[in-house]
Amino acid sequence: MRTGTATPLSTPPAPDKRQAPPPASPRPGRKRGNTGFVLACLLPALVLFAVFMVVPTVNVFRMSLYTWSGFSPDLRFVGLDNFSRLLDDDQFVRAFQNTVALLVVVTVVTMGSGLFLAAIMTRQKLRGRGLYRFVLYIPNVLSVVVIAAIFSAVYDQKNGLLNGTLRLLSLDSWQQIWLGDQKLVIYSVAIAMVWQSLGYYMVLYMAGMASIPEELYEASALDGASAVRQFFALTLPLIWQTLRTTLTFFIMSSVNLSFVLVRAMTGGGPDGSSDVLLNYMYKQAYTNSSYGYGMAIGVVVFAFSFLVSLLVSRATRREPLQF
Repeated sequence: MRTGTATPLSTPPAPDKRQAPPPASPRPGRKRGNTGFVLACLLPALVLFAVFMVVPTVNVFRMSLYTWSGFSPDLRFVGLDNFSRLLDDDQFVRAFQNTVALLVVVTVVTMGSGLFLAAIMTRQKLRGRGLYRFVLYIPNVLSVVVIAAIFSAVYDQKNGLLNGTLRLLSLDSWQQIWLGDQKLVIYSVAIAMVWQSLGYYMVLYMAGMASIPEELYEASALDGASAVRQFFALTLPLIWQTLRTTLTFFIMSSVNLSFVLVRAMTGGGPDGSSDVLLNYMYKQAYTNSSYGYGMAIGVVVFAFSFLVSLLVSRATRREPLQF
């Protein structure tokens, strides 16, 4: 019997220990091309921002150091004299006080009412909720001048809706000259500002509240939390970033809104009792031919708005809560 020698099993080939080449880096030319495309897209916006924002702002600061009527070629450098005049100007102090009063009153009422209405619209099952939201949002769509005309008609002494309603209810002693009383006119303007802004911020807060999961409310309800407790312990912290952003935006926009309403409704009267900073600046620069002095008031408005926004941002800063 022939016997053969067994052939050994073939061994597998040794693995190739050479490392794979690293992925090729993007070509420098492509990166430069993307950068050029981005800059080309941003260039129109940067040019418009420089022309309509940076240059006018710098010009306001520059002209505040001069005295000029706005029409004559006589331009004289006076340094900080325009700012020193502001401290002795009683009407400027009054306009500054009115601006601060409007910011405080209108901000507190608008933000508080917007949060309250948004919570009701979001958490409560109301019939016709969409209609209520539409009605409250309408004033934000209207022009500010149209709103000024509406409230001028409402506040009319003889044929106005407000005095007419009081007359109908036999409350003749409550009738007032709403836009002619120095003690009431600034609050009349404040009501118009609240009516114009309320619906917009209510909708923003409703959007923030609608994003909160319903499970959080159900769990808190099982723990015995009331609706008020849920609002302060759950809703308000979770929409804090939205509230913080809208608060800063509202303060900045209210400075401009107060000017338009005052200019259209009262012109700053009676006897300057409803003047605000921007309206007083407008009168000094374009009515009294004190352009340099008006630009000094503009610098104060710029610094005041920036300082208030910074303080609000610092005061409302907190760690964001996530769900």
